[in-house]
Amino acid sequence: MSASPVVYFIDDSATMREVIKIAFRRENINVIACHDAGSAIGMMDETAPDVVISDVIMPEKDGYEVCQYIKQHPTMGQTPVILMSGVVNRSVAEKAFAVKADELIRKPFQPQDLIGRVRHLLYGKPSPQQESSLSAPIAPQAAMAALSTIFQTPPASARPLARPALAVIARNAAQARGPLAASAAATGEVSLPAIGAAGAPKPRVPRPPLPQLDAAKLRIEILRLQSQIKKLEAELRAEREYTRALEEHVKTLQDAD
Repeated sequence: MSASPVVYFIDDSATMREVIKIAFRRENINVIACHDAGSAIGMMDETAPDVVISDVIMPEKDGYEVCQYIKQHPTMGQTPVILMSGVVNRSVAEKAFAVKADELIRKPFQPQDLIGRVRHLLYGKPSPQQESSLSAPIAPQAAMAALSTIFQTPPASARPLARPALAVIARNAAQARGPLAASAAATGEVSLPAIGAAGAPKPRVPRPPLPQLDAAKLRIEILRLQSQIKKLEAELRAEREYTRALEEHVKTLQDAD
């Protein structure tokens, strides 16, 4: 590893790229921020990465394909990869495990927490200043009450999932699908749908017949679905507020410079 490690940050959000460059400014780490996977991969041929951080959802190549490319590369195969996703569920965790991602972190996150994870992957432990914040108790996330608290420590669900945790999620899901899938997950070869080009049609999955429900149960199910829709709408509003807050935060930092 060179005296100044090289970290690639791949995200199609200009705001996120600017925030991360500012956050790493005081670290002895060279951050190369790229707006898409294609340009990042092209630059890696000239400047090899020590750590790669990539958003999952991007135009053209997505984060899973970036990770798969790196892990299958003859010289970059041991490079740690952190994937970022606004939604972290079983499906996302399984895909991250399948492409051999080292960690999966939920967005939004605290920039200092990401720095700590990068230092852990580079040197085996975070810096002394970040070690206390990473091990400190995590308070519940406020419901976007004030923009000034946008960079507070996120809840436990926002903590990175390291590869052992991804393996457990993938193995449990495979066991639910059957013994053959469980055996594949135990060896790290998880059978998942291939990640095709953007816009490729998804295979049609037959839906099971709806169970016979009485009117009362149907009303309960409708109320449950409406509640989920409201929750998703609230998360979407929070994400938009977070993006606006990031933009204001970046502008404030730039004005201070």
